Amino acid sequence: YSHISMNYPSLREFIDRLEFENELIRIREQVSPILEISEITDRVSKQPGGGKALLFENVEGSTMPVLINAFGSQKRMNAALGVHDIEEIAKRIERYLKIQPPTTLLDKAKLLPMLLQAAQFPPTRVGATKASCQEVVHLNEDVNLDQIPILQCWPHDAGRFITLPIVINRSVDRKVKNVGLYRMQVYDSKTTGMHWHIHKDGAHFFHEYQKQNKVMEVAVAIGADPASCYAASAPLPYGIDEFLLAGFIRKKSVPLVKCKTVDLEVPANSEIVLEGFIDPSEMRLEGPFGDHTGYYSQDGDYPVFHLTAITHRKDPIYLTTIVGKPPQEDFYLGRATERIFLPLMRTQLPEIVDINMPVEGVFHNCVIVSIDKRYPMQSRRLMSALWGLGQMSFVKTIITVDSKIDVHNYDELIKLLLDEINFERDLFFSEGVLDVLNHGSDNMLYGSKLGIDLTEKIEGEPGYGENKSPASKNSPLPSKEEVKSRFPDLKDCRILDINAHRSAMYAALDKTRPHQAEEFIKAFFNAPEFSAINILIVLEGHVKLDDHSIVMWKFFNNLDPKRDFYFEGDQLAIDVTQKLKEEGYQQSWPEEIEMSEEIKTRVDRKWNSLFNK
Repeated sequence: YSHISMNYPSLREFIDRLEFENELIRIREQVSPILEISEITDRVSKQPGGGKALLFENVEGSTMPVLINAFGSQKRMNAALGVHDIEEIAKRIERYLKIQPPTTLLDKAKLLPMLLQAAQFPPTRVGATKASCQEVVHLNEDVNLDQIPILQCWPHDAGRFITLPIVINRSVDRKVKNVGLYRMQVYDSKTTGMHWHIHKDGAHFFHEYQKQNKVMEVAVAIGADPASCYAASAPLPYGIDEFLLAGFIRKKSVPLVKCKTVDLEVPANSEIVLEGFIDPSEMRLEGPFGDHTGYYSQDGDYPVFHLTAITHRKDPIYLTTIVGKPPQEDFYLGRATERIFLPLMRTQLPEIVDINMPVEGVFHNCVIVSIDKRYPMQSRRLMSALWGLGQMSFVKTIITVDSKIDVHNYDELIKLLLDEINFERDLFFSEGVLDVLNHGSDNMLYGSKLGIDLTEKIEGEPGYGENKSPASKNSPLPSKEEVKSRFPDLKDCRILDINAHRSAMYAALDKTRPHQAEEFIKAFFNAPEFSAINILIVLEGHVKLDDHSIVMWKFFNNLDPKRDFYFEGDQLAIDVTQKLKEEGYQQSWPEEIEMSEEIKTRVDRKWNSLFNK
């Protein structure tokens, strides 16, 4: 390690580090930025542990190499943030949060080094001569996005999208800076979409400009140093400078340079910078786009970004990412956020011990929290508090467990759930805002939420001191064949082999008409020979039931808890099939992301030559 620094002034040093650690594959064979790079990357990122980073050096239609999956493993994420373990950053944050106000002179002297360390890393201004991102400058007629090998990620995407842009803008009064990652659809060589979701700061600023009918300046940095790339993705509180967080992480200020055509500053060591403006009176259809949920997000009207300049290094590298069915690179960025922001959550909710956002829950569909429980209904209070907290407000399902339970051990959690859950007492339904990309609920942007309280009951709480009555295991479990012969609509079913009080079954239903799942559930409940199955999860016919991860991904994506839960005595059925207009569903159900057969075949043919050079 020692001769390769953990602090990277730019993306270049990070690439050197990845190469030194054998975490990077250079691909010299010619590849297309249209779908092909995406298919190769998707296969690599689904390898155990996230595969390697890929540097495509020969991309059709461009002289720029493409770097992708750079942050797509725990090891590379640690390296990107300059630590051996991401928890080191959380511990540093915790130390600052725990500083007591000094009382004596000696205390003040001790405090000084820490405060200096915190104050040392605000971004610094550098001149253009020191900014490698301005080695080459294209203005006016020379501005041409076509020189950049921007990817089309999936077959039904509306075109090519810039997927890892650090988008920088300011509030109308110029007092607050916003830095975020918002995808950008390329419309032509000089314009793109600017896809900021309704709940995000960028959209909030945009509305301020809209009200005053003012043009909004925007700058976009692509391929900054790794800490700045991460910081742009982090859900920081309003008004906190992302480059301050990047400086804190890398223990070194981020140098910023003033743009050529707009009054904004960008990381001076970026590979590529796009400068331009948004006219708030102009909106354009953007999307669809294969999103991190594993589905295509719908098209919609979004602002248009007009380029006034492109500046870049002499030999720039285009940093990008793809999102789709998990796991992908974004999972590792999200996991870093989960660890780094845990101490900040504890300042508001000190009972939190640990937290886990499973990959199948695509960040906003499921959060598992262990708590130090001290009083009745503390779990409910915590759930309600989380549903009111920043980006946690989008979470659909929250599961709480006691502090002794490991929130990262799924086998233990599933056994706990099947052994302990009481349907009447431990399920808590609420309603609230949901992520723009949530398609499960009947309406856009809001729907029902579910809290599952698996903590032990304490004195004063309903259920305290009750004997746990194990579910009736008198009748034997049916066989798969018995279930399938009774219900010909089932494509497949799987009875889970878990030694627990309650039994569970997955059913893949070939749904061809409205209310079919509900009818199947009622018939199943009414059949005494199946009464030994306590929890029934009904999925779409094409779901592979032997893949737990896919089943859970489907479950969390398609669920609207209040609508989809059916109770009958000690039996619970959950219908996570696709919902139809006739069933009261108001949104348009998105398509699952699937690569075209033609591209799969093309990549199959190339596969060995890609990696055997």
